[in-house]
Amino acid sequence: MEVINPRQLKPAVLARLLNSLGQGEVINERQLRRHRNRAGYTIGDAKTVDLFRYAAWLTLEYHKPKDEPASYEEIKRRQAERNAELVRAAQDIGEIPDVADPHRRARCENVSGGFRGFCETYFPDVFYFAWSPDHLRVIDKIEKAVRTGGLFAMAMPRGSGKTVLCQTAVLWSALIGASPFVCLIAASAERARDLLENIKIWLETNPLLHADFPEVTYPIQCLERITNRQKGQKYKGEPTRIDWSSDRIVLPTIAGSKASGVVISCSGMKGSDIRGQNYARADGQVVRPQLVLVDDPQTTESAWSPSQSQRRESILAGDVLGMAGPGRKIAGLMACTVIRPADMADNILDREKHPEWQGERTKMVYAFPSSGGEKLWAKYAELRADSLRNDGDGSEATAFYVANREAMDAGAIIAWPQRFNEDEVSAIQHAMNLKFRDEAAFFAEYQNEPIVEAIGEEMLTPEAIAAKLNGYPRAGIPLGCNHLTMFIDVQQKVLFWMLCAWEENFTGYIVDYGTWPEQRRPYFTLRDVRATIGRTAPAAGLEGQVYAALDQLTTEKVSRAYRREDGAEMRIDRCLIDANWGQSTDVVYQFCRQSQYAGVLLPSHGKYVGASSVPFSEYKRKRGDRLGLHWRIPNTVGRRQVRYALIDTNYWKTFVHARLAVAMGDPGCLSLYGHDDKAHRLLADHLTSEYRVKAVAQGRTVDEWKLRATRPDNHWLDCLVGCAVAASVQGATLPGVGLRPTAARPRIRLSQVQRAHPVLKL
Repeated sequence: MEVINPRQLKPAVLARLLNSLGQGEVINERQLRRHRNRAGYTIGDAKTVDLFRYAAWLTLEYHKPKDEPASYEEIKRRQAERNAELVRAAQDIGEIPDVADPHRRARCENVSGGFRGFCETYFPDVFYFAWSPDHLRVIDKIEKAVRTGGLFAMAMPRGSGKTVLCQTAVLWSALIGASPFVCLIAASAERARDLLENIKIWLETNPLLHADFPEVTYPIQCLERITNRQKGQKYKGEPTRIDWSSDRIVLPTIAGSKASGVVISCSGMKGSDIRGQNYARADGQVVRPQLVLVDDPQTTESAWSPSQSQRRESILAGDVLGMAGPGRKIAGLMACTVIRPADMADNILDREKHPEWQGERTKMVYAFPSSGGEKLWAKYAELRADSLRNDGDGSEATAFYVANREAMDAGAIIAWPQRFNEDEVSAIQHAMNLKFRDEAAFFAEYQNEPIVEAIGEEMLTPEAIAAKLNGYPRAGIPLGCNHLTMFIDVQQKVLFWMLCAWEENFTGYIVDYGTWPEQRRPYFTLRDVRATIGRTAPAAGLEGQVYAALDQLTTEKVSRAYRREDGAEMRIDRCLIDANWGQSTDVVYQFCRQSQYAGVLLPSHGKYVGASSVPFSEYKRKRGDRLGLHWRIPNTVGRRQVRYALIDTNYWKTFVHARLAVAMGDPGCLSLYGHDDKAHRLLADHLTSEYRVKAVAQGRTVDEWKLRATRPDNHWLDCLVGCAVAASVQGATLPGVGLRPTAARPRIRLSQVQRAHPVLKL
């Protein structure tokens, strides 16, 4: 039993001792704190209380002569003082508990290997598997980066704990005072806030952290998740200056604490959010980030866009690594996943391109089972698939693996032998199950070696298209052009449009393009557009908004006179408007019928003509139909009272792709205006958003174009196709390419008809 010295009692012990007399709560720590403040050192020292002197002081206070009754004003003054004292007492957090195990804490602070010890000691529920050799190598590099200020990028298999390793590294560096300011950066601001929220929860709920780092966690727990308390919180009369918000936390300012005033902030992968971060500490020092954690800085969409990847690399090199300020060294940790070759993650991990990041690329499987076990694994995959199809659990396949494990494991080298599920026998079986489930996802997310998407032959890259510049100014018409065509792609949020000039031999020039309303951003997607049709006409319904948008766009573009290089004025000869979007079909026809530019406008429908479809060349022409190069304008107008164009989109996508591939200066070349290739990177992404596949059916070979799942925006590709078709409608012809000539019908004399049909008379 612990011996209690009544002459030297800690306040908390004294309160518990008096409250154990069986009389209920005799006194609490707040009341005892007020008595100690009034009595001063007569009843004890700064940390302890003498029970006998305290009892004597209470007795004297009890028998002290009472003052004369005070006036009403005096009573109010005293009450105000008491209330202020109560507020001050409530704001003060009292004594901070002692460190429970100083030796355990010291092992994680001072010695080499402290970060590994920190993870194992304070987060055993998170890191419950034994470390793999890859983990130990990564942990060593993380500790080196935190302690010495280096840069380190790592790509690990999904589920290997790379993100949580970086989060614990941030917390560890803050607790040991390795960096006064840490910044978390993710692909989006929402994701960054999620990372910060995990660290906040650890500081609030982890019992071992509370035991060994009480100077940090105790003031945080005193907030009780009520953020308003942070403004007035004090320790020994001094503000703790704690900040506990959604995008930034500032650890309590406590004298003697290594983590005193350490800042942890978060932000999305945008230059405007990252730049200018700083914090003025209580000692007057202004600190800037000195450690940055970048977690999966790219999305699937940005990885497939070279311009977005390049932009994010620029933000990383400029804004992120410059956060520490001039003359200051910054430590950087980046956890990433390679989605496609040459994306941002792939480039950063490449030590030839970015040696400063010391990229580390780990895999789940370093060597797959040898060829001798291929048939056994094929049999295993068949057994497992049959079991799952019949509502089984795959146990038959597992039994087969156990029986043939030695032969099936031969030659395999696995990175983390402890990683497999409860219904599996080994890490090799686990890896092969993932591979059988989705091979493409396995190589991208678990091997960091994504499979290159199979596309058609001779496909152009966005870089090649963006660099095909003719040097003409925007909206400038080159000499020799006789046709000016426009196409409008109708979407619910915006209208995409393009303007092209053409020579008679189909040499083409993209002279202008954009959206209505304008987005005023160099890069955007349809999903995240800010200026929308709805905002320009909020009182109208969807059809009314589309109609108003078409009216304003055509008024701006179709009514305008464009100057050719020789000074001649040109106007748009033909403008096709996409009428395929279901909700806009009727309103497009209505607009084309009622517009003041009805003679120029023509609704159009793209039609998918595959290898098994009936080609346009076999279409039976009817009286009054216009039939062109894989397009036709039927004579019928139907209930909408407007003629329309039908377009073989597969053929025309191949056609414009071939024009883009023609060298500059050759007939039939298609080029872009301007001198700056960076200005056309978004357009180039649209023009390469689809790929072609050779399809053969019924003796016909056709290029069938398919939309890439990772690049959904193809609207300017549709616009370019529409402009080319409009040029063909207006008479542009590529030499050697056209409709098959039909044999001329022989002339028949009237006398021949009368001889053949005597009954016919004039």
